[in-house]
Amino acid sequence: MTNVAIAERMNLSRVAPKIFKAVLALDAAAREGLNPVLVELVQIRASQINQCAYCIDYHTGDARRAGESEARIYQLSAWRESSLYTAKERAALALTEAVTLLPHGVGDEVYDEAARQFDDKELAQLIALIFTVNAWNRMNVTTRKTPGTE
Repeated sequence: MTNVAIAERMNLSRVAPKIFKAVLALDAAAREGLNPVLVELVQIRASQINQCAYCIDYHTGDARRAGESEARIYQLSAWRESSLYTAKERAALALTEAVTLLPHGVGDEVYDEAARQFDDKELAQLIALIFTVNAWNRMNVTTRKTPGTE
């Protein structure tokens, strides 16, 4: 098997450190008060949708370190068909998909279920987490940040 080399276009953290640090700060603020495993599930799922190889690699490693099982990581792209996720996680994943695929909108049913599973503070944190991982995905896909780099 021969791997294909994909050249990074730009190292954003080096070229625009203030922007990079600002997104890091937003990321840290968004995670506050949320379960670390849930955080990683959300970040992996958004990264799968956005096809961000760097973020998928990064967050699956973080999920394992947070105690997530291989089975739940493997089944994440098909979470609706899996019995391995709680009602709270399913609500978070549905909201993640709706926010990530925003042209389709965030329907009342998806939002209302998330609001039933999370208190207002947690829901605000979750929404911030979702838009933050989407920012990371867009930066890393655009600059072709590849797994195994910084």
